[in-house]
Amino acid sequence: MVSRLNPYLSFDGDARQAMEFYKEVFGGDLALNTFGDSGQAGAPESDKIMHGMLETPSGFTLMGADTPPGMDHTPGTNFSVSLSGDDDTELRGYWEKLSAGGSVSVPLDKQMWGDVFGMCTDRFGIPWMVNISEPQG
Repeated sequence: MVSRLNPYLSFDGDARQAMEFYKEVFGGDLALNTFGDSGQAGAPESDKIMHGMLETPSGFTLMGADTPPGMDHTPGTNFSVSLSGDDDTELRGYWEKLSAGGSVSVPLDKQMWGDVFGMCTDRFGIPWMVNISEPQG
């Protein structure tokens, strides 16, 4: 898998509707995973979107999710830049450079969905998400 860079939008409980709207606008394939799909079946947010991804015929990728409980949702700042792929060395290198001089809100570590993931804000105030999946094949 090639590493990809794309916007990641955060929503206040309406990620499903928003991502379905963007599919109507841009076309393509939409995959939605809920918090319930990820092992939180009994939680109040189980039907909310933990991760959504739209891949369009024009080559656009847009990701989004509902803001998890306990995290603030602030319109106007509800985005991150997402880096994802399976090249561990490449993505860890980006992480080290992006987080240097910035702040780390989620350390780059193995997560409940099986991937290595982290969140940081670079020294210029831009929020980043890095997700390293297991190599395919």
